[in-house]
Amino acid sequence: MSPTWGSSSVPVIIVEDDATIGRHLQQALESHGYHSSWLRTGQRALEHLRTCPCEVMLLDLGLPDSDGVDIARQVRAEFPDLLIIMLTARTAEIDVIAGLDAGADDYLTKPFTVTVLLARLRAHLRRHGPRDDAQPASTVLGALTLDRSSRRVLVDGHELRLRAKEFDLLAALADQPDTAVSREQLMAQVWDANWYGSTKTLDVHIAHLRSVLYAAGADAGGRMPTITTLRGHGYRLDAPPRERADHAGRHPEPR
Repeated sequence: MSPTWGSSSVPVIIVEDDATIGRHLQQALESHGYHSSWLRTGQRALEHLRTCPCEVMLLDLGLPDSDGVDIARQVRAEFPDLLIIMLTARTAEIDVIAGLDAGADDYLTKPFTVTVLLARLRAHLRRHGPRDDAQPASTVLGALTLDRSSRRVLVDGHELRLRAKEFDLLAALADQPDTAVSREQLMAQVWDANWYGSTKTLDVHIAHLRSVLYAAGADAGGRMPTITTLRGHGYRLDAPPRERADHAGRHPEPR
């Protein structure tokens, strides 16, 4: 049975080889009602996920059997909807970008407090809550169809596989096509209104989403929306040129 998103019943897998940190994380999660499993190697974590599905992975990058970035890439390929939060002592920007680009949704730099970890978990899980019925169930922009109720994206009828945050970003931009959306708006809507981490995660997710849309639209004959970067502000999802022209043509002529 699927857990209720946003509640503490969500099952969490901890992948951490340090006994002190692993035990501390498990005790903290259990004390807040989460169902947690603690494993010390990447391969054991993969085996566990294949038999005992989880919704959240807390993944240490410095594992004894493999690099956490490689594990994240494998996990993302097999479990596209799993929420991955990396735990790392690496502070260099290139390491953070590599982790996010491998498929992580977020990262925490050691040392961190349990309070911050739990706050991040709550923020991410809220993003998987029930859909706001004020938003349309689906949006069609040229060859692309975004269905919020099923969380599916189709390009000319063929399903496009997106990571959870990429879907949320595309949905946020598609809510206001041809409209500038600030970085602050996107971070608040897709991550959390009280987000205080680096916004580099937004840039990495946008870059990957843009490349996926570009590849998927290679045979769409110019009927794909495109993401435009607005330097110093944010991003804009531009409707296909033909659709913008059709929309403009529906405006009544001035009398």
